Amino acid sequence: MSEHVFDQAIALSSQGDGLWAGQTHPAYANMVGPFGGITAAQVLSAVLQHPQRLGDPVSLTVNYCTGVADGAFAVHARPVRTNRSTQHWLIEMQQQGQTVITATAVTATRRETWSVDEEPMPTCPAPDQVALPAQSPPLAWAQRYEMRPIAGSLPGVWDDRGDSSLTQLWMRDNPPRPLDFASLTALSDLFFPRVFLRRARLVPVGTVSMTVYFHASAEQLAQTGTGYLLGQTRAQAFRNGYFDQTSQLWNEAGILLVTTHQIVYYKE
Repeated sequence: MSEHVFDQAIALSSQGDGLWAGQTHPAYANMVGPFGGITAAQVLSAVLQHPQRLGDPVSLTVNYCTGVADGAFAVHARPVRTNRSTQHWLIEMQQQGQTVITATAVTATRRETWSVDEEPMPTCPAPDQVALPAQSPPLAWAQRYEMRPIAGSLPGVWDDRGDSSLTQLWMRDNPPRPLDFASLTALSDLFFPRVFLRRARLVPVGTVSMTVYFHASAEQLAQTGTGYLLGQTRAQAFRNGYFDQTSQLWNEAGILLVTTHQIVYYKE
C-alpha cells in the first residue's frame, strides 16, 4: 500500500537535538504558500516524534508570523517544562534563517475521570445523505479533503449580502485515512474564512493565530478510524481588521474531539 499523501506532507527528518527538516508539499498548496492546517500538522508532528514527549496533545497554539514559502523548512521543538503528567513545549519553524511560525503545545498523560460533552453535536443528516459539491474545488489543498456541506457554503454570488458566518459540514481526508492527532489538527483548519460568508465578498485574509484544544484520546481517534467528522464554525466579531472564528469537530458517534479558535486578519 502506498503512503498517504498527508503522511508525505508532514514527513520530517531528524537532525538531532529536537531539530527537524521538512518540505512543503504541492498537494496542500493554497492561493499563496501552503494550507495553514498542514503547517500546523507539521509543527505538531515535531512534538509527536520527539523522543522526550510525555503523553498526548492537549493543546496547540500556532502563530503565523508570516507566509510560509514553498520549499524547505526547519522545525525546532523542545520541552521547556515536564511535570508528573503534563509537558510544555516551545516550537519554531524557520526558512532561510528567518522565523515564520512560533508555537506552543501542551501534552499530558490522561486518566479516566467523570466526563461529559457540554456542547452537543447538532442534529444533521448523515454523511451519505449529504451530496458532494458538483464541482471539484480549485485549490490543491481542498482537493485533499472530502467535504459534504450541510449549511453555510461559500456564496454563489459575491454581492455583499451575506447574513451569517455559520457553516456545518461533514469532512474527512481524501482518500480516507485513519484519524490521528496530526490529521485532526489539519482538519481543524478546514473552514474557509468567515468574512467570505458574512460579507459575501472576497477580501485578502490571513490567519494570525490558531489554537486547537484536543478533547479526545488516542483510543477515541483510533475508534473514529476513517469515518467522517462533523465540523461547525462561526465568527463572533469582525472589527478593525480582525475577526475570530470558533469551531467544533465531532465524530459520527457524537463525541466532541476538538474545539478550535482563530484570530484572522482581513483587509477591505
